[in-house]
This record gives sequence, structure tokens and C-alpha cells, in this order.
Amino acid sequence: MAKADGAAFTARNVTGRDFTGSDLRGARLVDLDLRGKDFSYARAGGAFFQRSLLNGAQFRGADLRGGVFRDACLRGVVLSNADVAGADFTGADVTGASITTAQIRQVIGWRTSRSASPCLS
Repeated sequence: MAKADGAAFTARNVTGRDFTGSDLRGARLVDLDLRGKDFSYARAGGAFFQRSLLNGAQFRGADLRGGVFRDACLRGVVLSNADVAGADFTGADVTGASITTAQIRQVIGWRTSRSASPCLS
């Protein structure tokens, strides 16, 4: 398991990277193109994904408690069996998200349609 807790990622160090099972607690993945990336079973509690493109990303079984997804594009993201309790989705677009058996409680700003989406057309 890759350990990156508290790390700040850039476009350069996410290219080709597999985040499956990674320890990303408190990591900063801000303003990045993470479309289709696999974060399944990652421990990413308190991680920052602000303004990132996460269309189609996989978060199966991931721990995302307290994560920050403000103004992120999460169209079609897979959150099956993930725990997103207490996460902040203010301004995020989660249209078409797969949330089968996900733990979605006490989240902030969860909306499945946005008049002003942060997603690229």
C-alpha cells in the first residue's frame, strides 16, 4: 500500500498512478485531472479533492470520511461501499454517481444536479 498521508500531489505525480488501497489521509489532490482513476479501498479520510475532475473515478470501499470535494466534478463516480460520512460536497456535481451501499450521512452540500456545474462540458 502506497503511503502518502498529508502529501500534496501535482499533475506530474498523478500521471499513470494507481491509488488502489493507498493511504491518502489528509492528502491534497487539488485542481487535478483524476478522471477514471482508481481509489478503491484507499484510506483518504480528510483528503482534499477541491476543484478536481473525478468523472468516472472508482472509490469502491474507500474511507473518505471528512474528505473535501468542494467544486469538484464527480459525474459517474463509483462510491459503492465507500464511507463518505462528514464529507463536504459544496458546489460539487455528483450527477450519475453510483452510491450502492455507500455510507452517506452528515455530508455537506450533496446534490445530484447543478445549475452551475464545475464539470467541463
